[in-house]
Order: sequence, then C-alpha cells, then structure tokens
Amino acid sequence: MNAQGLNIGNAQELRELYRELILDHARSPRHFGKLPHATHSAEGINPLCGDKLKLYLDVDDASNIRAACFEGSGCAISVASASLLTETIIGLSEKEAIAWFTAVTTRLTHGDPTGEFSAVDLGKLEALEGVREFPARVKCATLAWHALRSALQQRPAPVSTE
Repeated sequence: MNAQGLNIGNAQELRELYRELILDHARSPRHFGKLPHATHSAEGINPLCGDKLKLYLDVDDASNIRAACFEGSGCAISVASASLLTETIIGLSEKEAIAWFTAVTTRLTHGDPTGEFSAVDLGKLEALEGVREFPARVKCATLAWHALRSALQQRPAPVSTE
C-alpha cells in the first residue's frame, strides 16, 4: 500500500498512477501565472522541445520561499514538472530548495547510482523519474528545476537545457 492508501500491485499500475499525476498537473497546473511581487525570477528555455517558462519566487529576508509561480508554455512533462516544483518549494528555505534541485536533477538524469539521494523521499516528484527512459524528455522535466537554481542565484541570463 502506498502513502495515499492505494494498493499498488505492480509496476504497470504504478506507472499508470504516475502518468495520471503528470497529466493532471499538465492540464491544471498549480501556481500558474505571474507573481506580482516576486523577489527572484528566471527564464528557462528548452529549444529541443520548445518549452519556455518563467519562474517567479517571493523570498523573505530569512531566505524562505513564501510563494512560487510560473508562466509559459511547453509539453506536458515540462508544465507538470514546473507545477510539481512550485508545490514542493513553497515554505522551504533557499538552502532546502537547492538540495531538492540537486536530488531531483540527479535522480532524473543519472538515477541514484551512489545511493546518495535514496533517503530523499521525492513523493509526487517520483512521477517524473520515468523520463529517464526517454533521454530527450529529461530536459523537459529538469527545465523548471534549472530555472529554480538560476532564480535563487539571481542569474540574469535565461537558462537553457542545451
């Protein structure tokens, strides 16, 4: 049984559940739109797929993320990843958000060969791990996360997956 109380009998059922989660976030992205009083922002571009987004953050004086929103367009994986990102980082410190960036991008690009991030419970973000089977889609799933790091580091240039 998983955390939602569902009896997941096999890998196929789990993949279907994750696929539905991604489609839900792609169709109805959370925290979509411009954040009027953003303290940090960054643009991300994935030229291969055509994904474009702008991530907005409201970070307080104690370096905690009070709010996060995004706008833009892209494939279902890109939009879902940005939506899941915003749900994940609100309430985190900048340091915690960077730790999430590292854990998520490492697991999506390389898996976790050293087991360094095996203790990190990605929760809903595990839905994105299936993109490792499709290398071109990894860039779609990690675009928002690279924009997060860029925004927190206050880099002015857009980030690109190329």
